[in-house]
Amino acid sequence: MDNNSKIIVVLGQTSTGKSDFAVEIAKEINGEIISADSRQVYKGMDLGTGKITKKEMCGVHHHMLDVTSPTKAFSVSDYKKLADKKIKEILKKEKVPIVCGGTGFYIDAIINDIILPEVPPNKKLREKLSSLSTVDLFNDLKKYDPIRALNIDPNNKVRLIRALEIIEALGTVPLPSPRQGLGEKFSVLKIGLTLSDTVLKERIYTRLLARIKKGMLKEIENLHKKGLSWKRMEALGLEYRYGALYLQNKITKKEMIEKLNTETWHYAKRQKTWFKRDKDTIWIDPTKLSDKKKILNKIQKFLK
Repeated sequence: MDNNSKIIVVLGQTSTGKSDFAVEIAKEINGEIISADSRQVYKGMDLGTGKITKKEMCGVHHHMLDVTSPTKAFSVSDYKKLADKKIKEILKKEKVPIVCGGTGFYIDAIINDIILPEVPPNKKLREKLSSLSTVDLFNDLKKYDPIRALNIDPNNKVRLIRALEIIEALGTVPLPSPRQGLGEKFSVLKIGLTLSDTVLKERIYTRLLARIKKGMLKEIENLHKKGLSWKRMEALGLEYRYGALYLQNKITKKEMIEKLNTETWHYAKRQKTWFKRDKDTIWIDPTKLSDKKKILNKIQKFLK
């Protein structure tokens, strides 16, 4: 790959406005966007994941959205293979790849060129770990791989078991430290979007209510009617877990909203800890016009 190949990354916590900002940049610099979201790869999961709409794309080409069925497992390794291919295609067209998302694990997999181990399922270990609570599994993961623990849903039993399964198979944590790989092939400019806690909390809540109003629960119901089990919903993240519980009359609507709002905020805090590890990221407040102007100038210089 050409040594002069350049990639821009737009990252940040949930609800900071990454998608809109990435589109803004793409229009300025003739770019195409690669989504780095572990759930937006799934078809039919739109409102629950906050997926960008065709209208919001403003004609900018987006990749890594709707690539597989939510009934199928899709690993970070699957994601990396496809995303690497898309980056090559975009560069071949002499356009700029813009990696945009909040799944730090997926961004690291591309940017640090992590070679992910092919670890087959361990049935015996899975059975043993399945008897443990998510709290115990998460505590074990924090002990063996505190970095991975920052970027995993602590209530997602399937993901927690898989993470521990990989550590068990390798006898070590599988990921190298950040910035060990892709820097040799690419120049990378990382832009992080950040907002004050007060503003972000408000945005998370407002966005949640807007998605419910637009039909998020209907989306969850439709996925179930099409064959997606309630159990599988649990593994697909907060909105689908609590939405499914509400639709099964296990919690009230008020409880669902409260749980979703609180858990999303906890997730946002973990995202912040993950992203702040990387000292190369340039942080901006997307609500400040002066910040946006400065970063657009920096992007132009970077591309020259």
